[in-house]
Amino acid sequence: MAEEDNVEIEPVAEEEEPTNYKPPPEKSLQEMIETDQEDESLRKYKEKLLGSSATGAIVVESSNPNRVLVRKLVLLAEGQSEKELDLTGDLDALKDAAFTIKEGISYKIRIDFHVQREIVTGLKYVQRTFRKGLLVDKMTHMVGSYAPKEEVQSYTTPMEDAPSGLIARGHYTVKSLFTDDDNNEHLKWEWSFNIKKDWN
Repeated sequence: MAEEDNVEIEPVAEEEEPTNYKPPPEKSLQEMIETDQEDESLRKYKEKLLGSSATGAIVVESSNPNRVLVRKLVLLAEGQSEKELDLTGDLDALKDAAFTIKEGISYKIRIDFHVQREIVTGLKYVQRTFRKGLLVDKMTHMVGSYAPKEEVQSYTTPMEDAPSGLIARGHYTVKSLFTDDDNNEHLKWEWSFNIKKDWN
């Protein structure tokens, strides 16, 4: 198919989809550990699930009160080395440091993060992509629930295909949000990428 025959990227509506889902009431990690202590099999299951956090609070950064510490975004593309965005520094600078993505390539996004102090339920990664000020793509990924750990934890999106063709090439701005069932905004940041005919 000739490049000129490719379908133009249409703007998408930004309305939130209605949902009847209601998150369960939040419990502290200590409450979860202390519940059903007389049930030996359940106690062992919790220890296996929670790991070291079952014996005490895990604090990765004592000066940071947040439960989720988002560390980096990593672009994983076929046949290419990882491209990383450091999310621990100056977030404003990320808008000017655009990734280059080859048109039509398959890629995934990985988010690395720490969870500390308490279990976090219903983590979500929300991404809105804009071109020339118009919303052209919106996606929400359910990341899941995570117990506190000293180790970095991560979530990788399913494989996606970058758009291709002459019309698709250009500069895109992305607004990303790491949130949860309770609408806590653990991190909100903007970044950008360029779709080009080739990687260079």
